[in-house]
Amino acid sequence: MTGAGASFPFPLYSKMFAEYQGAKVNYQSVGSGSGQKQIIERTVDFAGSDNPMSDEQMKEAPGTLLHIPTAIGAVVPAYNLPGVSEPVKFDGAALADIYLGKIKTWNDPALLALNPDLKLPGLPITVARRSDGSGTTYVWSDYLSSNSEEWLNKVGRGNSLQWPTGTGAKGNDGVAGVIRGTPGAIGYTELVYAKQNGLSYGAVKNGAGNFVQADVASSEAAAEGVEIPDDTRVSLVSTTNPDAYPIASFTYLIFYKDQNYGGRSREQGQALKNLLSWVLTDGQQYHEALDYAPLPANVVEKAQNVVNGMTYGEEAL
Repeated sequence: MTGAGASFPFPLYSKMFAEYQGAKVNYQSVGSGSGQKQIIERTVDFAGSDNPMSDEQMKEAPGTLLHIPTAIGAVVPAYNLPGVSEPVKFDGAALADIYLGKIKTWNDPALLALNPDLKLPGLPITVARRSDGSGTTYVWSDYLSSNSEEWLNKVGRGNSLQWPTGTGAKGNDGVAGVIRGTPGAIGYTELVYAKQNGLSYGAVKNGAGNFVQADVASSEAAAEGVEIPDDTRVSLVSTTNPDAYPIASFTYLIFYKDQNYGGRSREQGQALKNLLSWVLTDGQQYHEALDYAPLPANVVEKAQNVVNGMTYGEEAL
């Protein structure tokens, strides 16, 4: 089977699909936007995306598309700030103003006010961002849009944006590379990429007013108390859970409800259903070691109901 899309869960999928004992799975980390395009074009069996596709986007598909979440991950503001060992605190307004190009140095009054106990240098801020269509960008911009009216009105949410400022790089690994090699840089990247690259990352103010650093527990807490719709498409950003990290998201697999297309056999459809069911059950054991949060039981139940709705020629698989 072939899949393509989000780089956000690539370290997790690499491990999971290597351990899977069913069909061989080849997943390409090409960005959520590319994954969405490929599933619409039916050139892959499934797509990976950190944001669910909108109703409008799914109208382009030649059949009904389904989504299931596979994990919860965190997008962190990672930075390269020599001489600063304690985590820098950020809120949504400050992060939006950095990405709007309004906060240009690390000793800007807005950052000093959030970090009275830190000696932030007068180093210029180099903004790093994604250059490709990215679900990580969607999650980041969803958080900024929820916390800054100016960002919402000028830039908004999306996989690809008209950026006011910044240096573009492809993939989470590309952004991490820019940050690692540039003193004064800040960028958004999935938690595991920040850790793999030895990057510092900040504590972010959540909806309850607490500054929280991302880890498995705080990411998992982002889904607590969130009403999960039957189709599982939902945003987790800006949670009011006091223990939750606020820039967290489900990452999704997207596939066709009816598997009878393009000469596919019933066996191929069944193989995909088997894989998806495994990802929701036995596959969840690989998450925490890679800094992803496993799905809560209520989310697994909703997602398994989606998988159970798969058909082949309008007959249940």
